[in-house]
Amino acid sequence: MAHFHVKTKKGRPYLYVREIARVGGRPKVVSQIYLGSPDRLKELAAGAREPTVTKLRVEEFGALWVAHEMDRGIDLVGIVDSLVPRAKREVGPTVGEYFLYCVLNRMIDSRSKNRLSEWYRRTAIQQIRPVVIEELTSERYWEKWDRVSESALEKIGRRFFERVWAQEAVKADCLLFDTTNTYTFMASDTASALTMRGRNKAGRHQLRQIGLGLLVARESRLPLYYRPYPGNQHDSKLFHAVMDEMFGVVCGLNDTKQRLTVVIDKGMNADENFNWIDDHSRLHFVTTYSPYFAQELAATPLSKFERVDIDKNQYLIAEDKESDCLLAFRTTGEYWGKERAVVVTHNPRTARKKNYTLDTKLETVRKQLLEMRSKVNHKETHWRKQESVIERYHRLCGRLHVPAGLFKLVFKSSKRAGLRMSFKKDAHQVSKMKAALGRNIIITDNADWSTAEIVQASLDRWKVEDAFRLSNDDDLVSIRPVRHWTDSKIRCHLFSCVVALTYLRRLEIRLRQRGIERSAASVMEEMKHLHSVLSLTDKRRTAQRTLEVPTEPQRAVLSALGHQIDPSGVLRPQSA
Repeated sequence: MAHFHVKTKKGRPYLYVREIARVGGRPKVVSQIYLGSPDRLKELAAGAREPTVTKLRVEEFGALWVAHEMDRGIDLVGIVDSLVPRAKREVGPTVGEYFLYCVLNRMIDSRSKNRLSEWYRRTAIQQIRPVVIEELTSERYWEKWDRVSESALEKIGRRFFERVWAQEAVKADCLLFDTTNTYTFMASDTASALTMRGRNKAGRHQLRQIGLGLLVARESRLPLYYRPYPGNQHDSKLFHAVMDEMFGVVCGLNDTKQRLTVVIDKGMNADENFNWIDDHSRLHFVTTYSPYFAQELAATPLSKFERVDIDKNQYLIAEDKESDCLLAFRTTGEYWGKERAVVVTHNPRTARKKNYTLDTKLETVRKQLLEMRSKVNHKETHWRKQESVIERYHRLCGRLHVPAGLFKLVFKSSKRAGLRMSFKKDAHQVSKMKAALGRNIIITDNADWSTAEIVQASLDRWKVEDAFRLSNDDDLVSIRPVRHWTDSKIRCHLFSCVVALTYLRRLEIRLRQRGIERSAASVMEEMKHLHSVLSLTDKRRTAQRTLEVPTEPQRAVLSALGHQIDPSGVLRPQSA
């Protein structure tokens, strides 16, 4: 509740509006606004004929309130503090509260730790979850997060996901697993077991990076397991290293005895991985396979393909785009020591695009070969050795990412004429390559699944890839770049980002249950514009805090979360 407060300085009174809230169990001043001397306020009140309202402070409320609501029933603070309790004589927010305030920010407008207090000062955090904002500094974060060991963080993560799944009660019979990496600006000589150089997906190969594996439920898209790993570790090695733990966690969350299927990418294909899965009768897999290693299969005649009954095709048919429907051909084959179900898919739209791209590249190669032939036949310097010309041709194909075998180079040499060069396109190899364009190979041990079920499961990998795209959003979550310099802080940062991802997805689920099909990003952007206003009315001669009149989309979100703003501007639970 806002109230007037008089301060006396050098014998003269000055009037302020103060707000007090309990922080850490003790009353603290969380907001203080200077109004002026009593005489000035008296003149202001006496001179006004009609009641006027003076806005003292406008703060962002809606998005922060929604973010905090997603923690309801989970209690991240309680989970963390139960495993990392207050140290003796420790003051200020707890370790769990530092995690929560970081998560709330990453759900709305990601900021670095040294700008976090500045951001919170513009929000109505004191109405929602009071805190001494001056304590939210980067230095205090480092102190608190240094107390969180790797083993404690693993326990925190496990308890967090257990509570999420207990609250949401969703199915976990089909799981999606994928990996990504994120770069850091950590110096080369800084000691770290996590940050290593590798092939960075953002193209920042010169920087050290960290890998992140994420497992989500196919139906709900809620995360239930994550694992940071060294940036130079291959995906297949990571999958093998975490399978025991990962599926142990999943089986603990899943109350039924039904089988579990994990959908993975071809980067995780390895004999030891599938041997491990084969040894566990409850576990099954769906994976993709590189057409490069099965070229004959990938070049299967199009006449053997049929349209499959999947969501994407149903949408294309409704849009009168039947020619773009995904086609599939099913067979069996021996892979990783056992016979598996194999589905080859053909995407006409992708095939057309890749065919056009290939033709463009082939024309570029042809023009370059014409120049090479001219230089060789005219005996120009540096073009008189066959090996050197072939090497230049291979470099050209490498830059364009086309096989060198699509053109045949012919060389003839004589003492009189010297080295002569000619070339021709290999029509057979080109047609063979074009036949495989737009093809994808899917392999599974779920032989009893229909072709449509196998294809749909593989296509649904976009759901975990979408989570990674959101994690790289500049405003929401924003994992990269990682601006932390020790492994312990990096792990805490990644956990905070995964929690933010989970809460944002939980928001989408809650809204969908009430018939609102919107992305978390659009909802947060909308709710940012619902403000809390501290105002002074001269008629009532008191300061009060109210909320703005919500727009229809804002009202719908509040209603979906069981609340409404009454005519007096107060947020209240909806009546039953």
